[in-house]
Amino acid sequence: MTVWQSRGICGYCYQAAKRITGVCDCGHEGVLPGIINDRPACRTCSNIKLNVDCKSCGAEAELYSGGHCQRCVLTDTVDRLLTSPDTGQITPPLVLIADALKKMERANSGLTWIRQKHVNDFLLELARRPVITHEALDALPPSRTLDYVRGLLVEHHALPQRDELLARYERWATGAQKRVVDHDHRDVIARFIRWGMLRRMRTMDSVSNGTFLRSKQTVTVAIGFCNWLTERDQTLFYLNQSYVDRWQAEGPTTRELVSRFISWTSKAKITPPEITVAPHRRGTTPRMPHEQQRDAIDLAVHSDEMTQRDRLAAILVLVFGQQIEKVVTLTWDDITLTDRDVLIDLAGFPIRLDPPLDQPIRDLVAAPLHSRTAAHPNSSWVFRGAKPGRHIDPAHLRARLKPTFPTLEARLGTLHELTRLAPVAVIAEVLNYSPQTIEKHANASATAYSQYVANRRTSI
Repeated sequence: MTVWQSRGICGYCYQAAKRITGVCDCGHEGVLPGIINDRPACRTCSNIKLNVDCKSCGAEAELYSGGHCQRCVLTDTVDRLLTSPDTGQITPPLVLIADALKKMERANSGLTWIRQKHVNDFLLELARRPVITHEALDALPPSRTLDYVRGLLVEHHALPQRDELLARYERWATGAQKRVVDHDHRDVIARFIRWGMLRRMRTMDSVSNGTFLRSKQTVTVAIGFCNWLTERDQTLFYLNQSYVDRWQAEGPTTRELVSRFISWTSKAKITPPEITVAPHRRGTTPRMPHEQQRDAIDLAVHSDEMTQRDRLAAILVLVFGQQIEKVVTLTWDDITLTDRDVLIDLAGFPIRLDPPLDQPIRDLVAAPLHSRTAAHPNSSWVFRGAKPGRHIDPAHLRARLKPTFPTLEARLGTLHELTRLAPVAVIAEVLNYSPQTIEKHANASATAYSQYVANRRTSI
């Protein structure tokens, strides 16, 4: 127990008091550990003996190690780890992220990250590299630390922007081809990856996480099919319909993804054009019932059990039927905030969020996540991710919302209800859906309603 100002304070309050900064009534700016007339006060005014003077910079701050503040310790650690042992200098690309780490608002967050052993080891290895390029980083063993540091280098303009998911897919595909047993099949798979997958992905503005995962699964299924044929002494060049039917019948529904591969081999005149793959029966995903939807909305709007970010994501799914993949790409440029109104633009048409739907956005503006680290110095993402300069991963956000509601069923339930309230063209244009998609939901909604009326009439 420590005694301050004739009162005993516990260890927790002692530590907390050292972190209170501001301007005392006497005009002193710095640490304010005391309390006078219910207001924080400096050491002089409160007559508190406390060492918060950094030996390095002289600033008043909570001391971290050896009488040095967190900022000075972080600066020394960054310089030590990023200095080349050969030249005694920090290479120009690493200077940029070194400056960003030293200047980050929360020095303690930087220390927590950089003092981990695996981060220490990686930065020491990186400092030895005479040239820092994407290709040089690709040659290092894959790791989360590598991805994070690469993101820092790109975010602070030490490396050029590139489509990281496309680069990851190219590296993955090179290794995946080695799993093909038959040499001729391996050649076909290589051509399929080059012309059937990568050719389309390279025309995209950026590869989405969904496209990345589907493309991996498509090639994985195609490789599995080729190896399955090899086990039966069959080849693609003499393929017939019976083999495709057996392939689908003997395995999980994901085997239907071979359809894209078969379509490509048919156009390439590798397999006969008449071979088909049984398509997946669409429309089997259940919709969230109206009562459950209403309860989920109440929880997202009124409960304190969810973070402000998760509440906003839930509102966009439950009220506006947005896909998680689109939710994560929302930027602050899509939002207009005034004292009176909050407007959100989903498809070129600003929509006003009335209270209490607007509160999560107002709270996020007041305290944006990840804004006080070097990872997002000037990010416009509303849903900032852990990786520098990137939005949150859709799968991660979907997993965060799963304890409250399943996002796909909720979105389908929302679209089902909206088609009862407004014309198809209006919903499609305002919520950024194709008219054909909304038309299908409208037809399903009308069918369900007609069945309800018929049942009611029968029971009367």
